[in-house]
Amino acid sequence: MHLLLVHSLIFSFGLARAAITAYGPHVQSPLGTTTAASASYTGAASYDQTILTAPAPPNPPPPTQFGVELQTGGNLSGLSIQQEGSFFGFSIEFSVTTQVLGLNSSFLQVPFLNLMANLRERGGSIKWPVPPDGAALEKDYGGSSNPTATPPLVFTNEIIKMMAEISALTDVYWYMGVPFNDTQNWRLQIAEVGEAMLGSYLIGLQAGNEPDLYSRHGHRPNSYSPQDYHDEFGLLIDAMKADSNIPNKNLLIGPNLAGVWSLPDIWQTGFATDFNQNLAALGVERYPTDNCYAQFGIGTERTGQEMFPSFLTHQAGIDIVNEFPGAAAYAQSVGKPFIMSETNTASCGGFPGLSDSFGAALWGIDYALQLAYSNFSTVLFHVGGQSVYYNPFTPPVRNQSTFHQWTIGPIYYSALVVAEALGSSNVAQVLDLQANGGNDYTPGYAIYENGQPVRVALTNFITDPSGNSNYTASISIGGTVPAQVQVKYLLADSVSQTYNFTWAGQTFGGPFTSDGRLVGTLDIQTIPCDQVNNVCQVEVPAPGFALVFLTDNALAESDQSSTMTFSTSTYTNLHGPTMTIDPSVLATSNGEKGLADALAGTSQGRQMSNALGLAQALPSLVAVIAGALMVGRLALVR
Repeated sequence: MHLLLVHSLIFSFGLARAAITAYGPHVQSPLGTTTAASASYTGAASYDQTILTAPAPPNPPPPTQFGVELQTGGNLSGLSIQQEGSFFGFSIEFSVTTQVLGLNSSFLQVPFLNLMANLRERGGSIKWPVPPDGAALEKDYGGSSNPTATPPLVFTNEIIKMMAEISALTDVYWYMGVPFNDTQNWRLQIAEVGEAMLGSYLIGLQAGNEPDLYSRHGHRPNSYSPQDYHDEFGLLIDAMKADSNIPNKNLLIGPNLAGVWSLPDIWQTGFATDFNQNLAALGVERYPTDNCYAQFGIGTERTGQEMFPSFLTHQAGIDIVNEFPGAAAYAQSVGKPFIMSETNTASCGGFPGLSDSFGAALWGIDYALQLAYSNFSTVLFHVGGQSVYYNPFTPPVRNQSTFHQWTIGPIYYSALVVAEALGSSNVAQVLDLQANGGNDYTPGYAIYENGQPVRVALTNFITDPSGNSNYTASISIGGTVPAQVQVKYLLADSVSQTYNFTWAGQTFGGPFTSDGRLVGTLDIQTIPCDQVNNVCQVEVPAPGFALVFLTDNALAESDQSSTMTFSTSTYTNLHGPTMTIDPSVLATSNGEKGLADALAGTSQGRQMSNALGLAQALPSLVAVIAGALMVGRLALVR
């Protein structure tokens, strides 16, 4: 299954994730206006076209020829736990769900359905934390008790119905969040309605998002401790047990730490054992770094250019895993999956030119596979709004025509690749090959099924137009290699390239050009193998990624020829003149306050004018009521 998380229904006080002013050597606005190198770009961050300089090839260079020896049999050591093809999911801010998912259950975003269908075909069903304006979601600016001066989100059950419709079409599974701001008067409607309408498609309820930041942000006393969180979690369980409208009491996820507390601090309270029967999973959140100084003047000032090299190594993913020593093993010992419930390139929105680069796509692949190898069970990459640089996918601004108007970012390419690497068998096991003698720039992974290697994933983080840094991996298998292997390549000219990457010859194009379907001619390379010497020679460009399919069945799992795609039956301007609206009115409509804040994040610290949500600063009430306006319908095409 594939996963989505309804992020803003989670009581979260993480660092803000939006930076809307960027400086760079080459900046292009969403309207195509290129500014001087010294000028600032003040449009939507998600369309900032800053181009960084790719790091020079390492000196001394890594070897360009090396062997990859794959063992077979049932007693292999070092393999990960069995992983599902839906390992790679997304965490979506609740405040942007009407732009990402749809207006309501009768008007779904067709590009989003296509994007989910792509993943469903390759990796099986889809996991997410996700979920409107109008009849489904609105911001309530009337309350004065909100501690961070951000408006609450008032939603109807139409949002949940919309999620159920998406699941029926694309087999998406959902995580949601229980409000955690008032532990004396629990508001459990989200769990009640979620279970009633989503049924088995609801697989988790996150309880307390980043509780280790509550006191820092003024939502708990300074003395708030892991034991306090443990006790409040227990109060939530008691409230759920007393609620007859919540039939499944065992979907909770915690502790969802941001990194201030350590996991052993939580384990010592008895959290995972005391609440074991009510826990669906143990979860954490982590970004490798932040860009908070650019927006809030807090923390350390960093630039994408200086941070770029640190993302282009195998060690980058290992470093994040190393922040949780023994955690995955502990989760297994108490019988629970261990998930990374929110991550991306950098908190506070990422970096212009880095988070939206081909280098980020390569980093996302290696990072996700490292998490899979390290026995995490799921990773969810964050999706914000127009004000972040790292979005896997972004709808167009201001609800302009959505036909071929979405922008697909590098992290979605990562998701597509990882889904194919793990396949849909749900028995995939991952092995970090430490290829090339463990060289940081040329990592590799083998994916096994039932003791047999079926795929090899090879990355080259180096940018070298001369071709001198291309490498050849000589793959051998205990026994005999096949007569030939098939290879799919993820390619771009440079790690600093933004947009128009190709996966097996196909692409989602540039900004405002996609309807969620790959375009172009599928290009799968067939490479003959030397069965006498038991070797298959696979070249990996600099930069680039190669997914090697060792069997026909392995390739068949990622065959997208039967992928269901979607088209809309809703049209505009069929009769009469087109309505015109004063731009100044449009800029403040639909709860948005201008281009830069459209589809904004929900983090603490944002101004009240932004699209702020329930996650970071929940006020007093979430209203769940029935009713929605039917505005259209979907027509399905294959």
